[in-house]
Amino acid sequence: MNTIYFTSDHHFGHTNIIKFSDRPFESVEEMDEELIKRWNSKISKNDHVYHLGDFGLCKSHRMKDILDRLNGKIYLIRGNHEGAAQANPQRFEWIKDYFELSVPDADAPNGRQKIILLHYAMRVWRSSFRGTWHLYGHSHGNLPDDPTSRSFDVGVDCHDFYPLSYEEVKHIMLQKNWTPPFKDRE
Repeated sequence: MNTIYFTSDHHFGHTNIIKFSDRPFESVEEMDEELIKRWNSKISKNDHVYHLGDFGLCKSHRMKDILDRLNGKIYLIRGNHEGAAQANPQRFEWIKDYFELSVPDADAPNGRQKIILLHYAMRVWRSSFRGTWHLYGHSHGNLPDDPTSRSFDVGVDCHDFYPLSYEEVKHIMLQKNWTPPFKDRE
């Protein structure tokens, strides 16, 4: 079975992100190589990767070279740095601003876990009161996590520069102290 992964904010080719996000790399070349290595260490050719934006900030031919080296079937949620990625649309299964994913999961209500994918964090989202998850990026770990909300930042700066599998996301979500807001009214 192919695995589903989530990630965000690689900023391939973006020299200044090293300084802005205090990344532990000496150069953009070192950063790009390490990000590619960590991506491919978890993701195989047929896995599904939902990238929640800010893929890179570089020339389109450089982005093509990077994309050609990455494993997986990549679905891109647009962030605010997608020029080079959008210049290479053939490498993505699709490119969208927002997506509602439904993952088969016997532990979820009705056997499917709904996940709202957007580059930006939201305080509420469709069916959040029913336990729908929300994954986002953009904040590079600078937005405090809400332990009572079924949402969090999947950006690489928050997860040792690795993508997260669906099972890893599920584990994090189930550790949160979330309760349905209307459970006492049922």
